[in-house]
Amino acid sequence: MLARRTLGLVAAALLASAASATLCGCSKDTALRITNVYENGDTDFHYDYCENLGDGRGFTAGIAGFCTGTSDAWEVIQEYHKLTGGNDAFSPMDAVLAKYSDSGSDSTSGLTDYCAVWEKLGKTDVKFQHAQDTVRDALYFTPSQAAADKLGLKFDISRGQLYDTGIEHGTGSDADGLLALVDGASKTFTADQTGDSGSTLNINGHKVDEIAWLKAFIAVREADLTNPKEKDNQGGNYWAQTTYRTKSYTYAIGLKEYMYGSSIKILDNDGKPMTVKCGISTGGGSSNTTTSDSSNSRRRRRDARGVPIKRYRTLVPPSGPPTKRRLRPALQNNDVSAARHHLDDILG
Repeated sequence: MLARRTLGLVAAALLASAASATLCGCSKDTALRITNVYENGDTDFHYDYCENLGDGRGFTAGIAGFCTGTSDAWEVIQEYHKLTGGNDAFSPMDAVLAKYSDSGSDSTSGLTDYCAVWEKLGKTDVKFQHAQDTVRDALYFTPSQAAADKLGLKFDISRGQLYDTGIEHGTGSDADGLLALVDGASKTFTADQTGDSGSTLNINGHKVDEIAWLKAFIAVREADLTNPKEKDNQGGNYWAQTTYRTKSYTYAIGLKEYMYGSSIKILDNDGKPMTVKCGISTGGGSSNTTTSDSSNSRRRRRDARGVPIKRYRTLVPPSGPPTKRRLRPALQNNDVSAARHHLDDILG
């Protein structure tokens, strides 16, 4: 089965403390919304989305495509249980969900009401929306920003690109994962490279302009999309159909949209210019609890035939070869010291 391996929320909390979370407020909201465009075709947060894409992951649902056949959907529901006291509409499905999360099964047997419950709660339940936000940040946003911190990235556009990569490729160090792509981009610099962005990185002991590094990263990512290294990512030419993500960021770089203000121009999935606006109100409220229009809640990326584009990604993997176990034993036992060492292993 296709498996995404998670750190779990214990280790994710450590990642959160390690990252400076430079993307915050409107900057974070805009970065999330840009990725929403690539994932869903609009800027909304589709908390109520749920369907079986037939991609070997069971049901895919919510703002980050949380799957029953991997660990992240079960993480969301466990987080929701914390907010409800464990007595909610998902509770009768717990045993089945835990089983599929542990085994990596794509079966949906025993989950007849799953999508109906997800859709209902996603539309109206702020606690359920909050649970999705929490897990998205823990598994995707925070690890991507930890990598950005290690690089010393200062621009919103650079940090947003790493988040988007984490969502599509996963935040792991497998050959197609975020950390491998970061390493691949950095290895292209064997001498200083100047630029006019005003931000200089230390890459392999060389002074490298941040935008020069970002362009190299996007080139490495686009090459990986068109020719993924992991066997699980090669079937159906699915990834090659998503280079609109890298081309969109390249377009924004050309406009020197390095920092996100109240809006930013990107390319939509058809290559047409569009404006993404910050959705946080002037009163300081976050847009992350925006209820999506139910007519759009099932809009996922599809190819020219209307077939959903499959997304294969892994989270930060355990040391050694991949296994079906999602969490390292130390993390399952809430061993904080081991989790810290794991973070050090990930980021070097």
